[in-house]
Amino acid sequence: MSAVPAIHSGNFKRLQARLRGQVGKAIGEFSMIEGGDRVMVCLSGGKDSYTLLDMLLSLQRAAPVRFDLVAVNLDQKQPGFPTQVLPDYLAALGVPLQVIEQDTYSVVKRVVPQGKTQCGLCSRLRRGALYRHARENGFNKIALGHHRDDIVETLFLNMFHGGRLKAMPPKLKSEDGANIVIRPLCYVPERDIERYARARGFPIIPCRLCGSQPNLQRKAIARMLASWDRDHPGRVDSIFTAIRNISVSHLADSAAFDFVTLRAEQGPECGDSRRPLPGQGVCSRDGGA
Repeated sequence: MSAVPAIHSGNFKRLQARLRGQVGKAIGEFSMIEGGDRVMVCLSGGKDSYTLLDMLLSLQRAAPVRFDLVAVNLDQKQPGFPTQVLPDYLAALGVPLQVIEQDTYSVVKRVVPQGKTQCGLCSRLRRGALYRHARENGFNKIALGHHRDDIVETLFLNMFHGGRLKAMPPKLKSEDGANIVIRPLCYVPERDIERYARARGFPIIPCRLCGSQPNLQRKAIARMLASWDRDHPGRVDSIFTAIRNISVSHLADSAAFDFVTLRAEQGPECGDSRRPLPGQGVCSRDGGA
């Protein structure tokens, strides 16, 4: 594990500048934030959401346009949840905080059998509560703390367990069209967030639902990717780059690419003894036009 840079050291300043640059690049390339936006920053108390808020605050101070940031926490009524940690932290920063109180913890514990993955139901309940709060309180953007590794892990989860080539988009319109979700950390590797969070000394609040389950498929995928990156440095970077460089015509989804009407502009060269495929035409020597 790499050393944690002190916040006044050159290493930390370079790390901070790199993260800020990556977040700024993502916001610019995907038009995540515009002048007049009211951005709801979802703050769970984990390293990712703290880093997200830090980066957005830094960019807000230097941005040429004005936009508002409000931290929103979903109080899921987890037993022993330290309710004063986030209010105290945000009060010191001067950042407004809104708390949504919804007992999703009891619902998940009651509905999901012991030993089964709780993440699916938990995430749906969280998403519904956050979307509703955004609509009711005039937010037009919802910022989530998913990073580059989350996106790559989701790609493999969907491939291995859902049979779909699908990841997390940097910017997403909700199904009802009422919310725009943004992921400003989409270019940031998790290892850099871990170093940054330790250096900043964020008051981390552990999750007692999905964070307490050791055998999650996502964790298995994360271990697989970590092993690949350890044996072949840069592999995860390459996978993420591939997500951003898709050749739909070189996959096999007929709903995404029109293979049915695909035709060659001219037939195969004369003298080619191979039989032409249906729809490709024939050489004039063989009686073609």
